[in-house]
Amino acid sequence: MAIANVKVTLNEDIKTVWEIVTSLDNYAWRSDLSKIEVLEAGKKFIEYTKEGFATTFTITMFESMKRYEFDMDNNNMCGHWTGLFSKIGNKTEIYFTENITPKKWIMKPFVGIYLKKQQAAYISDLRKALDQKQ
Repeated sequence: MAIANVKVTLNEDIKTVWEIVTSLDNYAWRSDLSKIEVLEAGKKFIEYTKEGFATTFTITMFESMKRYEFDMDNNNMCGHWTGLFSKIGNKTEIYFTENITPKKWIMKPFVGIYLKKQQAAYISDLRKALDQKQ
């Protein structure tokens, strides 16, 4: 099992950040995705990487502009993601935690590094998406 956390303050209001992060329709800002398929609105969806690799997400908590959580599952791993959102003046603080268990023993030594790389790419993409909104 590997756990990765990232905490960032963004120069944007909480409503805008929340809408971008939780939208299943507007994902073009994500450099790693080719598409999102909604299986059950507000409950279950599949993200496809640019290489076509699918991960299924089951939403377990959706507290508007405060908390977003889901379980994740694909051929290589399973886990849970938690996103906490806080308003700090006219800025937004996000705190994301990813808890992953690899399904293949060969991946165990690399999963922590992979998670940190994924989180860094996600935050970079999110910052670019917010810059384009201004």
